[in-house]
Amino acid sequence: MTDLFPLFLKLKRRKCLVVGAGEIGQGKIAGLLEVRADVHVVAPAATKRVKEWDRDGIVRWSKRDFEDSDLDGCFLIVAATSSSELHKEIFRLAQQRGVLCNVVDVPELCDFYYPAVVRRGSLQIAVSTGGESPALAQRLRKKLEKQFGPEYAEWVKYLGESRRKLNASSENAMEKKSKLHSMVSESSFRTFQKGRQKKAKR
Repeated sequence: MTDLFPLFLKLKRRKCLVVGAGEIGQGKIAGLLEVRADVHVVAPAATKRVKEWDRDGIVRWSKRDFEDSDLDGCFLIVAATSSSELHKEIFRLAQQRGVLCNVVDVPELCDFYYPAVVRRGSLQIAVSTGGESPALAQRLRKKLEKQFGPEYAEWVKYLGESRRKLNASSENAMEKKSKLHSMVSESSFRTFQKGRQKKAKR
């Protein structure tokens, strides 16, 4: 039994706050930028990369200590500093305001956890141990990366295009459902792969 509900959030243009801009904070910022979140960074100092992002207008960096008002309008916050007391205070304030909070490496101060993710285009496979063993999640991610290679990105794109065409057709719902399941079979994947290889040889 787990208390975690697995879901994928759309963070595009949502205000996300990261407190701390060291190497760990930089990694969390990078993940948020990947999904086009509106990222505000608060930290007295920052890595070279974070400074570059700020200079280029990719993130907004406030070169100072955290203030309560930084939470105004936030959808979620990630705390990645060296102060356990500050982390507790940030989590308390986030709970009061209903803002999702993740304090890095402190499971009891987290509303959500970062999973280990395999990304292949639109295909994302996420593994979480609920904060119990990030190392295990990473090991499983590496295993899944071998099982689901880069070719899956192109296949998923092809499946999406095929699905949209099928849904626009006049076939009945049962026929559409049958074809949709047939399209994702192992044999269909192998056929798709052979087609890709033929194109590559031309």
